[in-house]
Amino acid sequence: MESRQIGRPIIPTTIIVHLGNPDEESEELNVSFIDYIKNVSCSELFPSWPEAALRSNILAIISFTLNRIYNEYYKSQGYFFDITSLPNYDQTYKKGRDLFDNIVKIVDEIFNNYIVKGDHIEPYFASYCDGKKTLCKGLSQWGTVSLANQGKTPTEILKYYYGKDISIIQNAMVSDPIDSYPGFPLKIGDVSEHVRIIKRQLNRIHVNYPAIQELNPIHEFYDVLLEQEVKKFQDIFDLEITGIIDKATWYKIKYLYNAVKKLSDIYAEGVSQEEIEMKFGLELKKNDQGPHVQGLHYFLRVIAYFDEDIPFLTVDSIYDDHTYQMVVAFQKKYELPVTGIVDVITWNKMKEAYFEILSHLPKDALSHKDEIYPGISLSLGMNGDEIITLQQFLTDIHKKDNSFPPVDIWGCFDSKTEEAVKKIQEEYQLEKTGRVGPLEWKYIVEKAKK
Repeated sequence: MESRQIGRPIIPTTIIVHLGNPDEESEELNVSFIDYIKNVSCSELFPSWPEAALRSNILAIISFTLNRIYNEYYKSQGYFFDITSLPNYDQTYKKGRDLFDNIVKIVDEIFNNYIVKGDHIEPYFASYCDGKKTLCKGLSQWGTVSLANQGKTPTEILKYYYGKDISIIQNAMVSDPIDSYPGFPLKIGDVSEHVRIIKRQLNRIHVNYPAIQELNPIHEFYDVLLEQEVKKFQDIFDLEITGIIDKATWYKIKYLYNAVKKLSDIYAEGVSQEEIEMKFGLELKKNDQGPHVQGLHYFLRVIAYFDEDIPFLTVDSIYDDHTYQMVVAFQKKYELPVTGIVDVITWNKMKEAYFEILSHLPKDALSHKDEIYPGISLSLGMNGDEIITLQQFLTDIHKKDNSFPPVDIWGCFDSKTEEAVKKIQEEYQLEKTGRVGPLEWKYIVEKAKK
C-alpha cells in the first residue's frame, strides 16, 4: 500500500497526542484529527474574534499539525506519538475541554484544508504565537484580529505573515495514517521505490555531510554502492553497522533529511513534486503493465506451481483478471485484506512465501533449484553463490554462441558479467541496466537450457 507520508499529504483520520513533554511518561490519546483541531482551536482562540481571524488561525493550526505528521517529526526521533499537548513544543490541547459552537462549525468546514509555500508539497510549518505575551517570526494570533477588523480575508491575513507565495490546498484526502517505513528492512538485492526514496534523502544529506557520497543515478535497486553509503551513515550516526536499512536507520535518515531541509521551520527548503515522484509507485493493480508486473508474475507463478491453493494461470505483461485471481487467492490464504491489489504488505508476504519455497523445495524439484530466480536483484560488485550460478548459465550460453560475451565463474559480479547481462537485456528488449531481476534470470536460464 502506498505510504502516503511519502507522497502528497493526507488528512489522517486519527492522531496520537502525548499529554506532556516528549521525554516524560504521560498519557497518550488516540483522537480523531478533526477533534484535535477543534480542541486546540478552542484552547488557543477566542470565539468572539472576527470570523476571518478565526479562519486564518485555524488554517495555521491545521497546517502546523499536518507538518508534524507529514514529516514524522516525533517518530523520526524514536517516539510513538504524533504531537504533544504543550504549546512550548507544539500547540495547546486540553483533555475534555468544552468547545465553542462557532469554532467547531468553522473546523468542520475547513479541517481538510492546509497551507503550502511556493511549489512545496509538504504542509507549511505555520509557526505562530499569541502576539501579546510572546512574539515570534510567524503569525500573531492577536494581530490577526486587527487585520480582520481592517477587512482582510483569511488568505490575505496569512499572506501578511507568511508571504505572498503561500496558497491554500483545499479538500485534501482523508485516510488512515500510514508510516513511511515500509514495515521490513531494506538490504542489498532489494528492488523497491522505498530504495529510491532513501537515495534521494541520502543525496540531500550529502550536501551537509560530504563524507556520505552522492548516489547517481537514483534508481530503485539496492546495490553495493548504496550498501557502502548506508554503512558509512550508520558509522557516522552511531548505529549498528550492517548496511541494512532497518527501522532505526530509516528514521535516522528521515530525521537528518528533515533537519537539513528545515522542514519543521518557517523558512523550510521544502519538498518539491520532483522529490516525491515515483517511477512505478508503491502498489500494483488491475490494468497496470510493465516490468514490475512481469516480475510479479514470475513470483506468483513459482508460488502457484508449488502451492495448490493458488491457481496457476496464464499471465503476460499486464495485470489482468488472471493476475487478480491469483493475488486474491494469495491474500485469502495468508489472511491479508482481500483487495486484489499488491501493496507493500502483500508484496512483502509474497517474498516471504517465495523464499520459504526456495528453502523447502520438494525432492523432485531440487535438481532444478538453480533455475529458479534467487529472489534478489543481482548487480555489479555483489558476491555469493547466486553470482556463481548466474555466471555458470552465462558461460553455458557463451559455449553455444561464441558471439556472446564470455564471463569468469568466480562468484563476483564483475564488469564482464554486467556486459553479458546487458547483451541479454538488449536481445529481449529489456532496459539495459546490467542488473539481473526475475525477467533477466528467466531469459538467461531459458537461453542456457536451449
